[in-house]
Amino acid sequence: MSGRVRVLTLGDMGADEEKALGAHFDVVAAADAGAVGRDEAVRGIVTRGRTPINAALMDRLPNLEAVATISVGYDSIDVAEAVRRGIVVSHTPDVLNDEMADFTVGLLLATLRRFPAAERHLRAGRWRNGEEFPYSPSLRGRTVGIAGMGRIGGVIARRLEAFDVPIAYFARSPRPASPHTYHDSLLSLASACDTLIVVLPGGATTRHAIDAEILKALGPDGVLINVARGSVVDETALVEALQRGEILAAGLDVFADEPRVPDALLALEQVVLLPHVGTATHHTRGRMGQLAIDNVIAWFDGRDILTPVPECAGLDRRRPART
Repeated sequence: MSGRVRVLTLGDMGADEEKALGAHFDVVAAADAGAVGRDEAVRGIVTRGRTPINAALMDRLPNLEAVATISVGYDSIDVAEAVRRGIVVSHTPDVLNDEMADFTVGLLLATLRRFPAAERHLRAGRWRNGEEFPYSPSLRGRTVGIAGMGRIGGVIARRLEAFDVPIAYFARSPRPASPHTYHDSLLSLASACDTLIVVLPGGATTRHAIDAEILKALGPDGVLINVARGSVVDETALVEALQRGEILAAGLDVFADEPRVPDALLALEQVVLLPHVGTATHHTRGRMGQLAIDNVIAWFDGRDILTPVPECAGLDRRRPART
């Protein structure tokens, strides 16, 4: 194995991913970045996307060339520092769009129709004992806003078209191909809808983009669905809005400090809380893992990387030869 490129994996890899990587590389594994010491042989990283990859880690891996994250979001990676050092970063867009769109619509319906609470009602024997489950809100009569009309947001919109609800969206610029109403600010979007689906990327520029003002604009019938990043929503403001009845309900698959979910959220009945499982199917995680592996294989074979993050679109032309 000494003649092969050494690749570090961060986070638990599946058996198929371990086998595929092992067929091409000398693989070393670590649960997180804190367990990684100085290693001049490591030239690539494959990560689950939840471990911070920052300048300190890059310092300990002085010959690092490529980082492949098994995720669309890459806010856990200091991409600016990577670019400065000539390290290419790739992610896994598109292969999960359908899965995320299906999941988001499911979470929206579960939140509105209170499916988890209804099941708890049945399992507790309350229906059997003659207690009917209360009526729930409905998707009927609602206007759905999508905050972030990128790849996933566009597919979510297409799914929702089948539900015959008005759809509006916010993005950095209008999408000419979209038939839906464009808003040039989150506040404008929230004021125009009562159901807000958040698909914004994570990072410093979107931190707490959904704040108390946005939540108040949704109104007392407002429903928030967050399948983006926990950092995008001001969690404290959300809890307070739910407690005060300033919005009706929320469905969350992501949180500010995962896997630690605030007790205040856990105590609320009008929320659906899921453990970041939007893409967690065998089919989609398999495709994401394979794309990340294909990225590092391409890089160290001297070919263009397949799906670089936008900030690294030029670095994929460096084409180092495998040794």
